[in-house]
Amino acid sequence: MSQITAAPAVSPGMKQVHRWRAFAVLAVAYFMTVADLAIVNVALPTIGRQLHIAESDLQWVVTAYALTFGGFLLLGGRAADLLGRRRILLAGLALFTAASLGCGLATAEGFLIAMRCLEGLGAAIVLPAALSIVMNMFPEGAERNKALGAWGAIGASGATVGVMAGGLLTRYVGWEYIFYLNVPIGAAALALAPRIVPESRLAIERRRFDPFGAVTVTGGISLLVYAISTAPQVGWDTARTVSLLAASVALLAAFLVIETRVEAPLMPLRIFRLKTLAGGNAVGLLLGASFFAFIFIGTLYMQQVLGYSALRAGLAWLATSLTSVAFAGLAQALVTRGSAKLVLAAGMAMIGGGALWATQVPVDGHFWANLAGPFLITGVGTAFAFVPVSIAALAGVAEHEAGLASGLINTSQQLGGAIGVAVASTIAASRVTTLLHQGAGPAAALTGGFDWAFWACGIIGLAAVPVTFLLVRRSELARAVASTTAREPRPAPVRAG
Repeated sequence: MSQITAAPAVSPGMKQVHRWRAFAVLAVAYFMTVADLAIVNVALPTIGRQLHIAESDLQWVVTAYALTFGGFLLLGGRAADLLGRRRILLAGLALFTAASLGCGLATAEGFLIAMRCLEGLGAAIVLPAALSIVMNMFPEGAERNKALGAWGAIGASGATVGVMAGGLLTRYVGWEYIFYLNVPIGAAALALAPRIVPESRLAIERRRFDPFGAVTVTGGISLLVYAISTAPQVGWDTARTVSLLAASVALLAAFLVIETRVEAPLMPLRIFRLKTLAGGNAVGLLLGASFFAFIFIGTLYMQQVLGYSALRAGLAWLATSLTSVAFAGLAQALVTRGSAKLVLAAGMAMIGGGALWATQVPVDGHFWANLAGPFLITGVGTAFAFVPVSIAALAGVAEHEAGLASGLINTSQQLGGAIGVAVASTIAASRVTTLLHQGAGPAAALTGGFDWAFWACGIIGLAAVPVTFLLVRRSELARAVASTTAREPRPAPVRAG
């Protein structure tokens, strides 16, 4: 069997300023992929009108991206470990940038959806590679926590900034520019990354791949994302949805069996012996489900009930994104002082509480009277949640599995987001139908449906609090946030599989 060790992420003499320059490039790449999840939402009506896309098919512009993004994250992370993290990052950036250009040039529905699939694939390659490079550049402890604090702020604000940017660009220059914006940014990152981002990969005698594991997990996750994303439109109890869910479960079960038997598994199941990593991913799933669904439902309420334009709805989310950025430093400071578990629980409680506060929105609501409070408290919550959940999901992970762990936490969050949006959409649609049958007006019925959806977001967010206390171990987090100034000793070589 071939031995596996982690090749050095950076040279011993690499200056701290160089690390932060590299971090800036990686952060820009990360921000593009996160913002792109939400930037399309407020532009959908305009895209539908100009490309003559039927209302029933319009959601595919979003679903196509989520499908390949969520489905290929785990594979992208492991490929980064095996083939070189910077090399994979550059490949993902090139694909994402080219696909973004294709989206902007699209004049037909089919071509736009195909380009969105490629864009999601590029994002799935970029994201775990970028996070694993960050993990390997900074030693575990205070310096890494500072980097992950900034990373968490980007993740927390990316979706809301995406909604805002989507509104501005759609209003003033055209929907195509929500995609064109990625082209110069991606090109600049491609030019800078080879110069300042360090390369790292596994140092092994022979690289072994797990093709059956890759096929089953990618197929299983993709089918699961597809099933839950389309269920609100076709119905949860239809033969198609049930069949897709059953097929995804079968593929994922096959993946687990394969991983216990192959010599070099795509995802060594022993990684879940790290209880805090497992707990961090469980909380990440609930975080994605509650927060992304909250943004989705909140945007619909503002546009469909209050009559906000795409621009005004986008600007309203500034309350959340700016608050998240403002409190990220405090969250990082509290985490570094050893309160990571409490910070994570508090963050999830605030996200859940903000969503529950939003259940009081009326038909004739106003931003400052009815939305500012929930948006602000949720902004603080995301700052407090995204920082420690990233640390928890990477706590105790050996360097040679950084890409795997990075892909895993991002898969958890994106899968959670798909589930949350699907569940919230189903609850809202069901309640709207009931209220219309009872004689309520369209605006009142929509508001009632969104209120129920906010209840779901809040309950999901609050459910992460007991999960945090049960699964995230204080001792493991304390070791991860210890104020070390030098990298811990490299783990001894381990056998593949």
